[in-house]
Amino acid sequence: MSKKILVTGGAGYIGSVLTRQLLEKGYNVRVLDRLMYGGEPIIDMFNYPNFEFVKGDVRNRADVEKAVEGVDSVAHLAAIVGDPACAKDPELSNSTNLEGSKLLYDVANEKGVNRFVFASTCSNYGKMDDPNEFVREDSTLAPVSLYAETKVATEQYLLGQSKDNNCKPTCLRFSTVYGLSLRPRFDLTVNEFTKELALGRELVVFGEQFWRPYCHVYDLARSVVTVIEADQDKVAFDVFNVGDTSENYQKQMIVEEIQKQIPDANIKYVKKDEDPRDYRVNFDKIRDVLGFELKFTVPKGIAQIKEVLDAGFIVNPDDSKYKNV
Repeated sequence: MSKKILVTGGAGYIGSVLTRQLLEKGYNVRVLDRLMYGGEPIIDMFNYPNFEFVKGDVRNRADVEKAVEGVDSVAHLAAIVGDPACAKDPELSNSTNLEGSKLLYDVANEKGVNRFVFASTCSNYGKMDDPNEFVREDSTLAPVSLYAETKVATEQYLLGQSKDNNCKPTCLRFSTVYGLSLRPRFDLTVNEFTKELALGRELVVFGEQFWRPYCHVYDLARSVVTVIEADQDKVAFDVFNVGDTSENYQKQMIVEEIQKQIPDANIKYVKKDEDPRDYRVNFDKIRDVLGFELKFTVPKGIAQIKEVLDAGFIVNPDDSKYKNV
């Protein structure tokens, strides 16, 4: 394919999976990444003739202009990701997640890029008004963390652009991610819970009753490819939740799925009545409009992580490099 796609944050947990998917489909792919967590997840990609790499920062105009040159579509994943990482350095988080995103879009529009796919988050919903209902793309956004606030503000900036602009944005609100990547993470609920119990430890669970939607890293990456390949009139200036309605889980439900595979798991629940985030999400829109359906479920992801840990693929899964903070 002649199309050239820029993936920002392409060395990250989701970005490294997405970049491989695009390369394997024959796209020309350029990655822009500052390599905050190292470049090991994409080092093999230099063997692909259709791969390019630009080391740089989305906050730096010269880096962005170099990365965007000659590109048809941008998949924007680069960010300080997650509540703890953002809370640790609010200034860096705001400048990267919001100001960097604005700069990237503006340059992409100036350079004639056609599509801009923005990785947002279902954390934007915050807490459900009615615990018996599911939130949808048109539900009220109620961010309760700096991470979500920067994502909401970026969505508002992108969707507020002129419909006449060259560059048509699409916002994807990702479910809570889990699963295997060449940049493994064990600071994510499904991955962390499975790791602790697979290693024979006691798992302490706080607030087992709170809801989140979950989606495998492979499927989140697939959703970006789906938008890039969709008819532009189906996705331009629109928002899609990414996941499946059946994949909403309470923490206790995740633990119960792990117990089916690790029957002797040692669990301790700690009562917690208040969590600023508690939401169940409806994903009918991405299925109905784009025909997008998941290939992975939480039980399958648990099985993968358990198998990898049991076999010793990862020598020290407690290493800090497997966390964002």
